Parts: sequence; structure tokens; C-alpha cells
Amino acid sequence: MGDSGKGMIDISDRDRTPRRAVAEGILVADQETVEAVRSGRLPKADPLATARAAALLAVKATPSLVPHCHPIEVTAASVDFEFSKGSIRVTCEVHATDRTGPPMEALCGVTTALLTLYDMVKYRCPGASLQRIALVEKEGGRSGHWRAEGAGSEDGGNGSLRSD
Repeated sequence: MGDSGKGMIDISDRDRTPRRAVAEGILVADQETVEAVRSGRLPKADPLATARAAALLAVKATPSLVPHCHPIEVTAASVDFEFSKGSIRVTCEVHATDRTGPPMEALCGVTTALLTLYDMVKYRCPGASLQRIALVEKEGGRSGHWRAEGAGSEDGGNGSLRSD
């Protein structure tokens, strides 16, 4: 390609291998709003089903949204919700078999799920916020396994980092 920094990175010499990435983020809102999401008592639609569907669509659309992101063969994706007082933790896990991994797909999925939840609650909790969106784990490929220290904890996995 010649000019470095002017296009997508060439990954043609890499082997297609199984890879996995997990991203998470948190929606912070008042307890009544969190409970309304948990129980599905919002006027627009079922918030969890809608956020999950939006996340899965975003995972598949990532290369169309992020200019330097390679299209990859996504083999599985899941979205989970964990409730605590005043917050909802969203986790998006993506599996792929390709020459590059799915961290961008996991991040795009979790961010879209959070944005969808925010859209559905903003009328009742305008102070709701999205926090600590981060890649918390990835494995496969040349870099092997990496996990953010404290991933899944109250600090959102954004503490110090370590590689296995």
C-alpha cells in the first residue's frame, strides 16, 4: 500500500483464528427508572429486548460505522443486563473467526444498547448518563488473552490493566 496511515491495516498475512471480545458500560439513572426498565414498564416498547436487538444490529454494522474497521466473520454475539441500585450494567460479548478480532464490534454493540436504553428513559430521567464504556476482555490472535483488572467490578474494569 505504500503510504502508511492512509488506509486500513493490511491483515492478509494473518491466520483466521477464533477470537472473542467483551465490552461493558453502565447506564446510571434514578432507582425508579432502573426499576421501570427491569420490569418493562416504559411506554415505547420492552426496553431490554429493544436494547438487545439494537446491540446485535450494531455488532453486524460496525464496519459500516467505523471507517478503519475490517468486516469480520462474527460467529456469535450476546448482550446481558445486570441491575443494581441506580444503574444497569450492559455487557456485549462477540465471537468471531477471522484475521482480526471483534473488540470494535463489542464496543459498538454495548454503546448502542446503552444509547437505546437512554433513549427510552430520557423522558422520565433526563439526568441519566452513560458511563465506563470499555473493552474488558479479549482473546485470540497474536496478542493472546487480555483482561482489564477489576473487569465486572464496581469500577467498571477501568482500573489497572494486566495481560495473561
